[in-house]
Amino acid sequence: MTMGMEKIKAADGHELDCWVTPAVGDRKGGVVIIQEIFGVTDQLKGVSDMYAAEGYEVAIPALFDRQAPGTVVPFDDPIPGRDLMMSSNLEESVMDISAAVERLKQAGGKVGVIGFCWGGGLAIRAAQKLPVDAAVSFYGTRLAQYLDAPLKAPVLAHFGKSDDHTPAELVAQTVEALPEIEVHWYEAGHAFANDARPAYVAEAAGTAHARTKAFLAEHLA
Repeated sequence: MTMGMEKIKAADGHELDCWVTPAVGDRKGGVVIIQEIFGVTDQLKGVSDMYAAEGYEVAIPALFDRQAPGTVVPFDDPIPGRDLMMSSNLEESVMDISAAVERLKQAGGKVGVIGFCWGGGLAIRAAQKLPVDAAVSFYGTRLAQYLDAPLKAPVLAHFGKSDDHTPAELVAQTVEALPEIEVHWYEAGHAFANDARPAYVAEAAGTAHARTKAFLAEHLA
């Protein structure tokens, strides 16, 4: 199988793009990467390469395809991406993530999700609503939306201590509602793991990804 964009279909018939990266070596399972407000970016494709190197087949569903197919938003002009995120429908976004989960489950093995920013909150939602085996949230946003249902899968969450998108009070509220979440804090702000943005903090990102790899190895084995 080759790396590239595929079409997948959600439960309501919506077709969306999904970037798929095959596992390197023996396939250990699958990982769905859930986008930020920028779409399926080259930076996220690089993240997919990182986890494919760990033995996972990786899929990145294009969550903007319902509103603006093929949209990738520049990192230095986030407003269009924010607007698309704000106008998205939560149930439809989860449906599209579910289609990517099912795409990977067809090949066998367990499936986890990793989300960043907007996708970090959606990763928690996936652990509540979808048949995933593990979920990882990098500086998840809009967390107040996801406090209404119990977790069905283990969740690992990474937050920057100076993140102005997700204040510590909201994280505390989330942990109170979903006490099983494993939370780690970093000397960083929002988007600290995005190596294509000025907010990138290499030490924090390296530690967070190492913890993520160990978490996935434990729960997707």
